[in-house]
Amino acid sequence: MVIEFELQAECDGARAGLLRTPHGTYQTPMFMPVGTQATVKTLTPEELYDMGAQVILSNTYHLFLRPGEDLVHEAGGIHRFMNWKNAVLTDSGGFQVFSLGKMRKITEDGVTFRSHIDGSKKFLSPEVSMDIQMALDSDIAMAFDECIPYPSDYEYTRLSTERTSRWAKRCLDHHHSPTQGLFGIVQGGMYKDLRKKSCEDLVAMDFDGYGIGGLSVGESKDIMYDILEGTTPYLPQDKARYLMGVGTPDCLVEGVARGVDMFDCVFPTRVARNGMAMTAEGRVNVRNAKYARDFSPIEEGCGCYTCRNYTRAYIRHLFKAEELLAYRLVSIHNLYFLLDFMRRMRQSIFDGTFRRFRKEFFDRYKDA
Repeated sequence: MVIEFELQAECDGARAGLLRTPHGTYQTPMFMPVGTQATVKTLTPEELYDMGAQVILSNTYHLFLRPGEDLVHEAGGIHRFMNWKNAVLTDSGGFQVFSLGKMRKITEDGVTFRSHIDGSKKFLSPEVSMDIQMALDSDIAMAFDECIPYPSDYEYTRLSTERTSRWAKRCLDHHHSPTQGLFGIVQGGMYKDLRKKSCEDLVAMDFDGYGIGGLSVGESKDIMYDILEGTTPYLPQDKARYLMGVGTPDCLVEGVARGVDMFDCVFPTRVARNGMAMTAEGRVNVRNAKYARDFSPIEEGCGCYTCRNYTRAYIRHLFKAEELLAYRLVSIHNLYFLLDFMRRMRQSIFDGTFRRFRKEFFDRYKDA
């Protein structure tokens, strides 16, 4: 296996471990900042290192369309292209393609779609996705899957889940990089029996790790947590489990409580560009007028670069003046907040205090 996972500790369902990759060994549970187009928006790699970012996620669909995987390969792969020394996970492109709606057509072979950039006709299949990700040379590639809309009826979900399993086998058969691991993706919609069957199909194929897809797509959080409880018990203890597209603090805690090791989401940087800062008590919109003369940091006691140097009043001024530094400062804070949050949660697992960590978090947090 190119990717190895070592389980180090467990506490009340939560897991702490080590993820070994070609570009280093990293601590779980982890949050992975999203660098959609080979960059985490507004931040440099050095800033990400400083705040403790370990693995970042980049987007197969977007890099396929622009600048093209051949150019990235010519540059020496995704790490050299974007000057990132730690590990990179690339998604399969499936979620982006299926979110195009009427602009795409699904067959057993793959998906034909129109580029959102110029409308040109494109095609993605399990084999094409593997070729793109091998050219990008990320540490972890994801199998090409069908991400269905929510809600979807049982029969459609069953047929889609079976296709995802067939596509996973095609990915495994086509993938041949000695420096890249491959994760399968569990689907099954909101049906526990289909989730169980998807897990069984993929585990039998023996992937390096397992993504859990098709959640956080519009269902309530209670439904998501219930489906997670019906999924993770069927995944192997000695492989990493990755809940895709989840990144709010409450969902991170609840995901870890259900045995998830890895998470990613654009949420912390996306809301940062609208002035929304994340804190232990909930979200703070620094654009609000009440912060015009607030000379305290975004969050007292926070060790991030932003909170050590700038005030809410100054950051609000930057937003009102439409200065780009505003986006950077709140993005730095939000990513630091989540990365530090995961570090403290990991320590609570080792200390045997995860249950207390979870309760104390929800006692303070107002956005759950």
